[in-house]
Amino acid sequence: MSAKVVVIGSLNMDLVTRASRLPRGGETLIGESFATVSGGKGANQAVAAARLGAQVSMVGCVGNDAYGVELREALLADRIDCQAVSTVDGASGVALIVVDDNSQNAIVIVAGVNGALTPEVIDRFDAVLQAAEVIICQLEVPDATVGHALKRGRELGKTVILNPAPASRPLPADWYAAIDYLIPNESEASALSGLPVDSLATAEAAATRLIAMGAGKVIITLGAQGSLFANGKSFEHFPAPKVKAVDTTAAGDTFVGGFAAALAAGKNEGDAIRFGQVAAALSVTRAGAQPSIPDLSDVQAFKTP
Repeated sequence: MSAKVVVIGSLNMDLVTRASRLPRGGETLIGESFATVSGGKGANQAVAAARLGAQVSMVGCVGNDAYGVELREALLADRIDCQAVSTVDGASGVALIVVDDNSQNAIVIVAGVNGALTPEVIDRFDAVLQAAEVIICQLEVPDATVGHALKRGRELGKTVILNPAPASRPLPADWYAAIDYLIPNESEASALSGLPVDSLATAEAAATRLIAMGAGKVIITLGAQGSLFANGKSFEHFPAPKVKAVDTTAAGDTFVGGFAAALAAGKNEGDAIRFGQVAAALSVTRAGAQPSIPDLSDVQAFKTP
């Protein structure tokens, strides 16, 4: 299969409960519902790119358990090439997610066999990377693997995207030169730059610092405030489409996958950002991670209320 977008990253089973609010420390709440939903930032971004028009290959690991079977089947259902999804001994990754009545969430991730995605595994599937136009990485697999994949993508001359999530500390300095598009949210941009990010002005300052550190271009996603694009010469703010949020899980992943799919389809940066934003906006109107991700026809039919 000729893959235009290759996603290197995590596959997790999301264990999702809804409650009126998020619990405080030491508190037990009565939940309203529970569901198991295929997720993981890598898999979510792969599904988003596939539903939004790209040919996609996934590189990752699942366990030899029931969740591993379900995670692979979910990707195959979206016609994602899984030749580089390895089944290894151990438990698949899981994410414990609580969603409140305001659509905010709290998440705890247990990596499981996502930790088995090593640089050697990436090398084993180098032909998959060679077939890509766009390569996407995140931070739910080992740092050594992410750094190796970014640098290999640069060597191959591919468009390289890093969604630095979850991020709580600066990235290794030698990663930045391999990144064409760095796509953090506000808290991630703050963690990477060491600057507070709570407005457009502070987002511009953080983006400026991240480009000075070596990133090619930076897109800081700002939730309901849209996103900020910086290329080292200028800034552009893209307001978010107005929708009524139900569940923000996977909104960022949907944006990244949609942006990558649009780039692979030949759209310019501005149009790709707008496309990703519409996809992300549609995703927050639905519950769940992968179940919330829209397809291409949904985005094409979207009209701002």
